[in-house]
Order: sequence, then C-alpha cells, then structure tokens
Amino acid sequence: MAFLGAILTISANIDFINNYGPGFDIRLFINLANINPAAKSLSRDLFISSSAIFVWIVSEAKRLQVKKLWLVVITTFTIAFAFSAPLFLFLRERRLIEIENSNFND
Repeated sequence: MAFLGAILTISANIDFINNYGPGFDIRLFINLANINPAAKSLSRDLFISSSAIFVWIVSEAKRLQVKKLWLVVITTFTIAFAFSAPLFLFLRERRLIEIENSNFND
C-alpha cells in the first residue's frame, strides 16, 4: 500500500507540474485543491484525518519504541501521507513481532 500511495500521489503531482508549469507552486496547488465543494471536502477530509493519524503515529511510535520514525516523518512531507502511513503500519507491525518474540523467549 505504501508504494501504491507513493506512485499514485507522485504521478498526480507530476501531472500538476506538467499542466501548470515548471516547479511545484504550492499556492496554486492549494487553490486548485479548494476550487469547488467536492475538492474542498476531499482536501479538508484528508487534512483532518491525516493530522489525527499523524499524532497517533508519533504517540504510538514512542510508546512501542518503533525504529525509524524519522523516516515516516520525512516521507510524510516529501512523498505523501499515502506513503508514510502504510510505511508506519509496516514498521509498527515489525516492532510488535519483535516484542512478541522477545516475550516468548523470556
């Protein structure tokens, strides 16, 4: 899912750059993301849900001492939340298995 989230998001961003000029104009991107009620709904939904999940990711990573949280944080802002959230779930699952195995061996 992480790779699909990255590929689909990056391809849409490349389409944006191809259609609206060289570089990534963040102001134009935000304006277009809010251009009509449907776009506003999706943009606001993503903003609120990703913010809530991001807070949980940081909290859960600290609680479980998940390694490479820095990678999740960086990729949230450099690739896409659609990539970093599934990446975190993968890292979290690896950590839970690690904890379970260490408890089993004790």
